[in-house]
Amino acid sequence: MSEQIENVVIIGTGCAGLTAAIYTARANLNPLVIEGALPGGQLTTTSEVENYPGFETGIDGFTLMDTMRKQAARFGTRFQHGTIESVDFTSNPRRLILADGEIQTRAVIIATGASPRLLGLPAEKALYGGGGVTTCATCDGAFYRNMDVVVVGGGDSAAEEALFLTRFCSKVTLIHRRDELRASKIMRDRVLAHEKIVTEWNQVVTDILGVEEKEVSGVRLRHVETGEEKTITCKGVFIAIGHVPNTKPFAGQLELDESGYLLPAPGSMIRTKVPGVYAAGDCADHVYRQAITAAGMGCQAAIEAERWLAEQDF
Repeated sequence: MSEQIENVVIIGTGCAGLTAAIYTARANLNPLVIEGALPGGQLTTTSEVENYPGFETGIDGFTLMDTMRKQAARFGTRFQHGTIESVDFTSNPRRLILADGEIQTRAVIIATGASPRLLGLPAEKALYGGGGVTTCATCDGAFYRNMDVVVVGGGDSAAEEALFLTRFCSKVTLIHRRDELRASKIMRDRVLAHEKIVTEWNQVVTDILGVEEKEVSGVRLRHVETGEEKTITCKGVFIAIGHVPNTKPFAGQLELDESGYLLPAPGSMIRTKVPGVYAAGDCADHVYRQAITAAGMGCQAAIEAERWLAEQDF
């Protein structure tokens, strides 16, 4: 166990974590960033990012995150590879337990993100990102202008994705394993009334076609009641069956909602109920889930942490 007490530890290296690192490093707090299993976060799997401000012609997701990491490092951010297994926020300083040791810190910024639920198909993994399988219509919908796409899911997220995609796509096929949508009534009505949206009820996706060509060409469906199979031609597959926030290590230490997202303290978007512990990005945001909103939350968390540390008598 290291006897050094850190000023601030940032858990996660997506847009929220790296923005927090840039701000805390420039504030001379000498931050330590814990890199998890996917350094750079989900954006590193995105081939093209067109909606992050400052890049007129877009930027590759990996390049964007690598640039942010280098920017944070230039101001003195330190990086350590590892995964937080558990925490003790009742102690002071706060304790972070990793597989190979423990870190003590005065302040913590949690930016662990959320992982999209996927179908679990081998082709899905092979085509995820640049091959036509995605989990974000807002991020990638414009790439499918005048094309046919499918959306998999039946809740509000799937309905929102399908409606958003009608702005660009020729046809949107919504595939749901039940015979009615779980979405709210207003969203159901909008989806069912839209001329560009076709619904496939009681269907599950058994395969995504196009692996050899490295781009989606269609999906294979199976009817859950009859077992009948068929193929739908499409150029994009949007998975909208929910996200899983990466917050398991904080259960019992911080307040989580029923889906596992970190809850802020009353009157704040960033502070948790534990003084000096902040949450930023997709681990606390199940509404927007955008790179720019995560970066904004990381900035807020860093400023809050800096001010809180300045007020303490260490």
